[in-house]
Amino acid sequence: MQENAAAQSQGTSIRRSKPRKKKKNQVPLGFLGLLLIVVIALLLGQKNGTLALFWVFGCCFGFILQKARFCFTASMRDPCITGSTSVTRAVLIAFAITTIGFTAIKYGAYVNGGAIPGQSYVMPVSLATCVGGVMFGIGMVIAGGCASGTLMRVGEGFSMQMLSLFFFVIGSLIGAGHMGWWTLNFNATAPRIFLPDVFGWAGALILQLAVIGLLYIAADKYEKKRMGNSDDN
Repeated sequence: MQENAAAQSQGTSIRRSKPRKKKKNQVPLGFLGLLLIVVIALLLGQKNGTLALFWVFGCCFGFILQKARFCFTASMRDPCITGSTSVTRAVLIAFAITTIGFTAIKYGAYVNGGAIPGQSYVMPVSLATCVGGVMFGIGMVIAGGCASGTLMRVGEGFSMQMLSLFFFVIGSLIGAGHMGWWTLNFNATAPRIFLPDVFGWAGALILQLAVIGLLYIAADKYEKKRMGNSDDN
């Protein structure tokens, strides 16, 4: 028994003593990628400045997503599985910031007498919204990521996420083909609620921020309770 134990410990020490492979220096690749991004932006800018802006914004947004590991699926999944709500609270903070920003943009257009940006895209409260939300939620869980998380992991080279992206596109095409039926039977007669029309601009902003704040507090208390129970166990 002692000889076997000694042999196992010796084998373990040999495995541990193996030199680790040196990590490749990725700094030159990073500078090459940055140079490529700049060149493509300049080429797009010669044809259309908006395309160049979209390209730069998309690259920056993807970089932030990858470094922050930001994923809407994780914001809903992690509280149920691990009890952590860090991503959930990050999403709520993002919602609060965008609420203030978009309200300022929309209110500015309203004061100047122009068309309110995005008002025509206010989705109706209908069965189609509920069915779409449930189907998308199931798909996010099966794929292991939302749209942003899937794109982020495709950029990292995950083959399964490439498969998810393929079926994401297929599902979007199928949904676009059937959208007319859902619009005719459900969306056409469903109410569209634009909060400033109901509560006024200030009231809508305060109400939405209050709801986000309450959700943030609830998420924080939920994590402390789950983590406290885990420590007790």
